[in-house]
Amino acid sequence: MEYDAVICFETHVELKTETKLFCNCRVAYDIPPNTEICPVCTGQPGALPVLNKKAVEYAIAAGVALDCTINQRSRFARKSYFYPDLPKGYQISQYELPFSENGHLEITGDDGKPYLVGIKRIHLEEDAGKLVHSSDSFDDADYSLVDYNRSSIPLLEIVGDHERNPLRSIQEARAYLEKLRQILRYIGVSDCKMEKGQLRCDVNLSIRPKGTMAFSNRTEVKNMSSFRFMMEALEYEMKRQAEILDSGGTIQQETLLFDEIKRITRPMRSKEDAPDYRYFPDPDLLEVNLEDKFITDIKSALPELPHQRVKKIMDDYAIPRDDALILTRERAVSDYFIACVSHSDDPIKLSHWIIKELFKLLKEASSPITECPIEPRNCAELVNLVSRGKVTPGIGREILEDMFKTGEKPEAIIHKKGLKPIHDEDQLEAFLDDVMNENPKVVSQIKEGNLKPIDFLVGQVMRKTRGKANPKSVIKLIHRKLDV
Repeated sequence: MEYDAVICFETHVELKTETKLFCNCRVAYDIPPNTEICPVCTGQPGALPVLNKKAVEYAIAAGVALDCTINQRSRFARKSYFYPDLPKGYQISQYELPFSENGHLEITGDDGKPYLVGIKRIHLEEDAGKLVHSSDSFDDADYSLVDYNRSSIPLLEIVGDHERNPLRSIQEARAYLEKLRQILRYIGVSDCKMEKGQLRCDVNLSIRPKGTMAFSNRTEVKNMSSFRFMMEALEYEMKRQAEILDSGGTIQQETLLFDEIKRITRPMRSKEDAPDYRYFPDPDLLEVNLEDKFITDIKSALPELPHQRVKKIMDDYAIPRDDALILTRERAVSDYFIACVSHSDDPIKLSHWIIKELFKLLKEASSPITECPIEPRNCAELVNLVSRGKVTPGIGREILEDMFKTGEKPEAIIHKKGLKPIHDEDQLEAFLDDVMNENPKVVSQIKEGNLKPIDFLVGQVMRKTRGKANPKSVIKLIHRKLDV
């Protein structure tokens, strides 16, 4: 039997605040275990939480960016469960009154059309600690240690809506996660680095006979540390559930782990529902009431979102959509392009040089564009020189490499290295005469009507002039001298 998938993510995003959600301990990574902890984040008796205002601002910003309804009245709740990395025996989270609800995220669906993926809610909660096992495999570990540095770091949970436009395939699932990460990074609420645990996803998956609308029991898959493993887990779990249903079995509602070594899912525990967590309002925290101005100020401070930046670059500078998508993949890249284009004669050529030439240098240096030594004005000026024919593309690439190494202006490098192009026609003709004398057979072929060898002559002139000749000028000279 053929089946349709119903896929929803519960995405946990560590917010980029300086301090934790309910105390003044720093949010820090790659530090010794249990060095940024206090009585509040380790759940000591009598320690009282104090809400981090910046975390609330970031939560609202994410809700606005994902077209959610912002609730002016919100409340924190205690979510009870017992695990070694949860020192209080409960997690401070939100239940019936989250900050944001009923949003959506637009992706390109499998049919190539825009598809609005439903987002049920966005709420704020504290992160748990981190278990460190004595072996890479939990099953082989003799003991586990607990690091509470991560405990109480602000965590934004973004819950997909399985009833309102769920994800329908593995491809759509990946598109959703990539777009979600892009938006969160654009608005600056998180770096979303999976290797640091800043973006973690649990996926709820069920399948149903193709064309039907009834919902079946779902499984929740945890412990996926990369996009690739998420997609592999989804593929394996869809196949596993289909085999169970085809054999007449029933899907058990349970929580699964993804074994990254064996590439399989395996049971972790039965799947909890809300009553299992025994939610109740946290008596140590006041209800949050947001003023209109607080929300309005956050909305007005939001930067352009990726889809808005794509439209701007296409409309204002006539950049093709494929190039605009590349330029806006990272906010820092689009910011760099916008900074360059205000000094540019030819935005399209500028975009090509950034995508092809500058990206190549950044990749070789393993550097982000935020560390690019070439000032935007200088980058635009180099491309202007190429567009005006004052510098050949070959020399332009050589200058760009020097600019990347030194941070100097293009004119300074041209003067220092003697890279000024040859515009004097008599000088160009002398170089061309030398090349033609060295290649009489090629000249004969051109005179006989075969124009393909012209490119060979141009290449030889460029070699002799070390790239300083303008290829178009050389071609014109060849046509005139050989009367072709």
